[in-house]
Amino acid sequence: MPDPSSVAGRLPSVFMRPGTSSFTEFLSLAAPDLLPGNRQQLPGPAIEVAHGTTIVAVTFPGGVIMAGDRRATQGNLIATRDVDKVHHADEYSAVGYAGTAGVGADLIKLFQVELEHYEKIEGDTLSLDAKANRLGFMVKSNLPMALQGLAVVPLFAGYDLDRGVGRIFSYDIAAARSEEQGFHSIGSGSVFAKSALKKTWRADLSEEHAVRISLDALYDAADDDSATGGPDMARRIFPVVAAVTTDGFRRYADDEVGAVVDALVADRLTNPGG
Repeated sequence: MPDPSSVAGRLPSVFMRPGTSSFTEFLSLAAPDLLPGNRQQLPGPAIEVAHGTTIVAVTFPGGVIMAGDRRATQGNLIATRDVDKVHHADEYSAVGYAGTAGVGADLIKLFQVELEHYEKIEGDTLSLDAKANRLGFMVKSNLPMALQGLAVVPLFAGYDLDRGVGRIFSYDIAAARSEEQGFHSIGSGSVFAKSALKKTWRADLSEEHAVRISLDALYDAADDDSATGGPDMARRIFPVVAAVTTDGFRRYADDEVGAVVDALVADRLTNPGG
């Protein structure tokens, strides 16, 4: 009997096998070359490519805020002024990235499909810890590219429905996962952002105050790190800000972020150091 995949118009046999709840596992069988870590290896040192920075995350009693600047750099040049580095992962989680922009965007898309695929196959959602573990597996699969200079690390945050709190998870390029307490930042401006958050974060923040200190931290990062973009007042390009609460994921509208940024910049005119 002929292999069904050899018949014109028939799907390959891998599509006929019993389903797996992991889309990444399925893709590794059906089209492994599409996985970010299986891209064609570079013959030498990595060429200059666009990189994205900086992402911050802040917890508050009702959930978690994630915010990211909009700049991508290519060497000493500004490659993009309005890139989105903070994204919806699923209904109760958000994910951002720092590092190689192209690889980061692919990683985010694959993670989104991974979570959606699991929900469709199993009829249920993963726990927040399980989502964090799946993302770590994807980061680890990109290690060969990272060793060639095409590194990307995500920042993952979400609302834990079981515990009723917002939680933050960070990774290194080898996929070592850490749960961060209160706040965290990744990217080239992270050292400045975390220093700012260390002085302003407290356990009883309101959502509005959490947004403000997140934007303050990004402003401080841009003040000292050339790869981090500050708010572009002339073009009205502001950081991406998202909240994940018991009501789910919500990205703040540009006019909402703009109002907070306007107040922040007005304050900095009288006190540049914050």
